[in-house]
Amino acid sequence: FEIVTGVALLVGWRPKEVTRMLLVLILFFTFLTGYAYLSGKFKSCGCFGDCLPISPFQSFLKDLVLLGLIIALMRWQQYIKQSVPSTIGGIILIVATGASSYMQVYVLNNLPFVDCLPYKVGNNLVEKMQMPIGATLDSFAITFRYKKAGQIVEFDGNSIPEDLDSTYEFVDRYDKLVKKGTDAKPPISDLVFLNANRKDTTIDILNQPGYYILLWVKNPQNIDRNLATQIKELKKLAATKYIPLFIVTGISDMQYWAPLGFSVNEVLLCDYTVSKTAARVDPMYMLMQQANVIDKHPVEQTNSFFQELQQLKSNPEPYIFIPSDKPMPKLKAD
Repeated sequence: FEIVTGVALLVGWRPKEVTRMLLVLILFFTFLTGYAYLSGKFKSCGCFGDCLPISPFQSFLKDLVLLGLIIALMRWQQYIKQSVPSTIGGIILIVATGASSYMQVYVLNNLPFVDCLPYKVGNNLVEKMQMPIGATLDSFAITFRYKKAGQIVEFDGNSIPEDLDSTYEFVDRYDKLVKKGTDAKPPISDLVFLNANRKDTTIDILNQPGYYILLWVKNPQNIDRNLATQIKELKKLAATKYIPLFIVTGISDMQYWAPLGFSVNEVLLCDYTVSKTAARVDPMYMLMQQANVIDKHPVEQTNSFFQELQQLKSNPEPYIFIPSDKPMPKLKAD
């Protein structure tokens, strides 16, 4: 809608009505961004997409500036002249409406034109899970509160009473911020793959040798009979090349995955929000080589991915994935 009204303004089509619509629109968005900033509940704003993240304050300030500009347009709208004949202007608006609608539908069913997220092709997921160089965490002083003989006693880790025993009754503890950190965190901070026993197998998956495929599925209802057949054929081809294929989902019920030829050990559980970030369309293939993202395809492009897989070099030997019960080690800052 913003694109169409912007084009209408540029060609000078009905400036009075268009500026009124823009005013209503910017008042609505100013309210939203103002709430996001003043409430403190949001850390970033997606107004310009993933490639240009801005803070709620910057977004609110941007809308205030736009509000001022739109008020100025309304005040001096008599100076907005029609730049093209009405017929051509109408055609331009129809084309703009069709093009913007097509792009909206396209990006809902395909990968974005430009991927700026940490799961994009070419990235190493393990590297993206590490703290940025020079990043520091917040430092806190922990104070414990105990009760002894009816009196509240407070102490920190460096001044624990020598007679601390069962006569002390724990009350609570509170943390005081001593040194503020950089607020930096890894680009990927919440990626966890769980096996059927709900054990963390993230490091086992990302460190396995050779190629493997992750099929991200948020809603199994999106896999119709035709897609199911294509997935099974692709899985057979991957098996001839010793390339493991895993389902990554938040749904553990095997009634959805067994008919596709997947065993329990080939189903990885992952948080829904993480899946939405890693896979912008549902379902989606992600071709991996160890922790490196080699390629990504929406499941509607299974045939083209099948052809790509045919050209791919086989893994040197079969890799039998044995889920580990060992938790993934915490990554430290460099």
